Order: sequence, then C-alpha cells, then structure tokens
Amino acid sequence: MMLQLVILIAALIVSGLVFSWLINVVKTTVTTAISIAILLLILQLSFGIGPQQLWQQVTQIPQWIWQTVRSGR
Repeated sequence: MMLQLVILIAALIVSGLVFSWLINVVKTTVTTAISIAILLLILQLSFGIGPQQLWQQVTQIPQWIWQTVRSGR
C-alpha cells in the first residue's frame, strides 16, 4: 500500500513537470510565431519585401557562409 502511494506521488510529480514543460514550449512557440509574423508584416509594409524574397535570402545564407569560409575572409 505504501509503495503504491509513493509511485502515485512520483507519477503526479512527473506528470506536473511534463505538463509545465509542454506549456513553456507552446508559449515559446506562439511567441516566436507572433514575432516572425510581425517582422514579416513590417518588412512587407515598410519595404515591400515579401515572404518569398526573404525565404530566398535565407536559403542562400549557407552558400554565402561556405563561400566566405573557402575564400578566407
């Protein structure tokens, strides 16, 4: 009986920790998504830069880094 109580308490503690971790992950994900959306909106309205143009630049970053490393700059 005592062992079952200890297991129950341990399971509740682990469940609580996992739940709080999950809440933190979801909160961080939503905050990041909102920040990206605001940044994209500002770029679109201020400079006319669309998501496709931004994505093209982001996909070229590894190539730029590789060229920079190879050229020794």
